[in-house]
Amino acid sequence: MSLQEFFAMGGYAFYVWAAYGITLAVLAANILIPVMQRKQWLRRQLSKHKRKEG
Repeated sequence: MSLQEFFAMGGYAFYVWAAYGITLAVLAANILIPVMQRKQWLRRQLSKHKRKEG
């Protein structure tokens, strides 16, 4: 089996690589979205705290 045959996946390359790509995108989103939401929440809490002090 050559490298080209491996990447062609027996004629199903588009479906296989699209599935890998979608899976990778979902996994990345499952990591990045909560991190971004936490940062936003921390910024809001800091802003509320500063308003109470000032």
